[in-house]
Amino acid sequence: MTLTDTPTEETSAEQQTPRRRTRWSLRRRILATFAAGALFMAVLLAVTTYGLASSNVVQQRDQSSIDTTKRNAQIVQTSLRGPAATAQPAIDALTAFGVDTALVWYANEWQMSGTQYEPSTLPQLLVDRVIEDAVPARMVTEVAGTPHIVVGWPIANGGAFFEFFSLQEVDSALSSVRLSLYIAGGLTLTLSVIAGAFAARRAVRPVVDAALAAKQIAGGRLDTRLDPENDPDLGVLAESFNDMAAALEQRLERDARFASDVSHELRSPLMTLEASIEVMESRRSEMPERAQAAVDLLRSDITRFRTLVEDLLEISRFDAGVVRLNLDELRALQFVEQAISVSSAPDTLLVSEGRVASLIIQGDRRRLARVIANLIDNARVHGDSEAKISLEVPTHAGRTEQLLHIVVEDQGPGVPQDERHLVFERFARGAAAGRRSSTDGSGLGLALVAEHIRLHNGRVWVEDRRDGKQGARFVIELPAEEIEDE
Repeated sequence: MTLTDTPTEETSAEQQTPRRRTRWSLRRRILATFAAGALFMAVLLAVTTYGLASSNVVQQRDQSSIDTTKRNAQIVQTSLRGPAATAQPAIDALTAFGVDTALVWYANEWQMSGTQYEPSTLPQLLVDRVIEDAVPARMVTEVAGTPHIVVGWPIANGGAFFEFFSLQEVDSALSSVRLSLYIAGGLTLTLSVIAGAFAARRAVRPVVDAALAAKQIAGGRLDTRLDPENDPDLGVLAESFNDMAAALEQRLERDARFASDVSHELRSPLMTLEASIEVMESRRSEMPERAQAAVDLLRSDITRFRTLVEDLLEISRFDAGVVRLNLDELRALQFVEQAISVSSAPDTLLVSEGRVASLIIQGDRRRLARVIANLIDNARVHGDSEAKISLEVPTHAGRTEQLLHIVVEDQGPGVPQDERHLVFERFARGAAAGRRSSTDGSGLGLALVAEHIRLHNGRVWVEDRRDGKQGARFVIELPAEEIEDE
């Protein structure tokens, strides 16, 4: 029977899972390694180069200042020979040579060759060292915010000669060197990143090829192989992968062939058994009560036997890759009603949202009906009661495609969280297998459900019931289209 209610939005939110820390990909790690190495080398070379350059330039400037001061001090010394009472002759001589950055201490007074520098700008420590100790000395000081080298040289009669040398040109030269190093470092880092990206792509390419090949094999293309590499290390990887793929292909082919052969071989005795049980059932009235009970048990087991053989044949077709879908446009609500009516529980309750009536799905009628029948059987066997089927139209933020959910709920013990990814595997019976009766299935029903839904570009999963009651909730998600009723 069918119940139709008004459209409702899906109220339950998806389970939130803890966010895992995302690791960088191999390509990014290689690129980051190249960039970090290039940055380290660029900084190291820049610091080393700048240190050597600044030391060399300052040392040359310092030595040049000392030599110039010594030479000019000799000029002053020569100018003060004789009974000179002041340093004016020395100042005149310096001016004649174009020296305007000098100070002369002579006869207890200061004389300047220019107006830029005054005695007050001289470091007192340097003055005491040169005048009182009569020892040549040099110091670095700031004059009007500009660094200068000041060199002092003692002269005769307790006098002293001081000369200033600006380091502004040195700073300009070092600024040019710094700018050049910045540009060179930036170019080096850029070129290293480009080289790292190229190297990362080359290094990761074999891994990407292997990943794509593995994905193709997982998708059923068992003949996928990697091209042999000339590189000895990568060649070993390609050869090992190809050997593994070949062994896997042979193993799966043997298993598929075995299942197919066994299924075909079992069909003949199965037909004989069915014919025999029909003969026995035709004479049921002539049998005693115990014989009739035995015939009923035999009929039940033969039915299970036939289902198992059919499931094995279907599985072998999937493994052989010969399954083809006969797609039709199916009205979702009408199709599910028909599938329930021909199942083992035709009185299964069906609840549908109003919007489902205008939905159609592209599907293989026989296979989708088999999916619904398998889920009904699974719920009837393991759910301790009749199943309930709901047709829902999910609403997800950000999704534009139309989807249909076919939900089968039971009132059984449910499926443990750690077994939900196993129930759709072949012959998987989970922890509840020990509690099942002799009427349990073979473990292929849900595996066939997953295979059929995968062929229809859908997905299937199991979760807890949303009404808080005990039981399992199997959800089939299929792409759908909405049409306007005429």
